[in-house]
Amino acid sequence: MDVATISLLALLVTIVVSCTIRLHVGFLAIALAWLVGLYAGIDANQVMAGFPTRLFLTLAGVTLLFSQAQANGTLDRIARRAVLYCRGNAGVIPMMFFALAFVLASIGPGNIAATAIIAPMAMAVAGQVRIPAFLVAIMVGNGANAGSLSPIAPTGIIVNGIMADVGLAGFEWHNYLNNMVAHTVIAFGAYFLLGGMKLIRRRHSEEIEVPGNPDTEAANDWSFDRNHYVTMGVIFALIVGVIFFGINIGMGAFMGAILLSLFKVGDELKAVNLIPWRVIMMVCGVTVLISLLDETGGLALFTQLLAGMSTPDSVTAVIAFSTGFISIYSSTSGVVLPAMLPTVPGLANLLGGVEPIAIASAMNVGGHLVDVSALSTLGALCMAAAPKTEDPRALFNKLMAWGLSMTIVGAAYCYLLFTVLEIGIQ
Repeated sequence: MDVATISLLALLVTIVVSCTIRLHVGFLAIALAWLVGLYAGIDANQVMAGFPTRLFLTLAGVTLLFSQAQANGTLDRIARRAVLYCRGNAGVIPMMFFALAFVLASIGPGNIAATAIIAPMAMAVAGQVRIPAFLVAIMVGNGANAGSLSPIAPTGIIVNGIMADVGLAGFEWHNYLNNMVAHTVIAFGAYFLLGGMKLIRRRHSEEIEVPGNPDTEAANDWSFDRNHYVTMGVIFALIVGVIFFGINIGMGAFMGAILLSLFKVGDELKAVNLIPWRVIMMVCGVTVLISLLDETGGLALFTQLLAGMSTPDSVTAVIAFSTGFISIYSSTSGVVLPAMLPTVPGLANLLGGVEPIAIASAMNVGGHLVDVSALSTLGALCMAAAPKTEDPRALFNKLMAWGLSMTIVGAAYCYLLFTVLEIGIQ
C-alpha cells in the first residue's frame, strides 16, 4: 500500500475515533503521524516540524487572558447585569441570552466558554419564566456559535490560521460575518417558529433570580469593583490594538494576562487550570498529522475523494452537509475543520470555476450549525444546566433532531448563499 493511502487511512482512523471513543484525538494523531513517518522514511524531527507553534502560543495566550476574566468574575457579572435589562419581558429574555452569548464569544472567550458562562443562568431563568428549555438552548448555542469565528476568539484563530497557511489569508472578517449571519438567521427563525411571538406578549411580574458563580462572587452582588474594571480595560485595549494597530493577538493576550497578574486582579493559577488544554492539544495534534498528509500525498488523495462526490454547482451543499454530519459526533474546531480546510485549494482547482472562499465558507458554516446537538459540547452544556422540571430525555431527543436537521438546513443555506446568490464570498 502506498504512503499516501496509509496516511489518509490514519486521518480517517483519527476522525472515527473522535466520533466513537473518549480518547484524546490530538495525542492519537501525533502517534499515528510518527508511525506513518517511520513507514515513509520520514524522521521524527520532520514529523515534529508540523507542530503549529504559532497557533499553540496564540491559543494559549488568548485563553489565558479570558480564563483570568472568568476566574475573577468579570464575565459572570457582565452577563448577570444584562439580564436585568429584560425587565421581565419573557420574549426578550431568549434574545438577550443570544446577544450575551454572541458578544462574549466574539470578544475572546469563544463559543464553549461563552456557553459555559451563559447556559446555567439562561436555563435557570427559563425555568422561572416558563420559557421552553429547547428554545433557550437553541438561542444560547447559536448565539455563542455566531461569535465563534471572531478573529480574536479561539475557533476564529484556528480557522484563520489554517486558511492563511493554504493561501486564503485576509478573510478573517468574511468568515466571522458569514458565520454570524447564518446563526442569527437560523436562531431567530427557530425563535419565531417555536412560539417567540407569544412570549413577546407575556410578562413575568415576579422577581427573577439569576444564579452566579459561588467561587467568584456573592449570589446577589451585581456591582463591579476595581478588579473587574481593570480586567475590562485590558480586554478593551487588546481588542482595539488588534483591530486598529495590528497587534499580534497571541502576544498581546499574554501581555494582558501578565498585566492582570501584576495588578493583582487575576488569579494566574486558577486561570491556567481553566485553559482548555484538551482542545488546544487536539487542534495541534491533528495539525501535525495533516502536515504529514500534505508531505506524503495523502491530502491530495483526500481532496480527490471529496471532489469525486461533488460538481461545481453542488460542492458547497455537499461539503456543508459532510462537514456538518461529522461535526455532530466530533469536534468542529479540534478535528473537522483542521482536517477539511486544507483541502479547499485543491477542491477549487479540481472542480474549476468555484471560488475557494465559497468552499471554505460552506465548511465553516456547515460545521458550526450542527453544534447545538445533544452530542456536542454546546448542547451538552445546555442539557446539563436544564431546570429539574425539564424532561432530560425529551430535551436530548429534541437537540439531537435539531443537530441532524441542521446538516440539511446548512447544506441548503450554503448552496443558496454561496453558489446561487454568491453572497458573502467576495
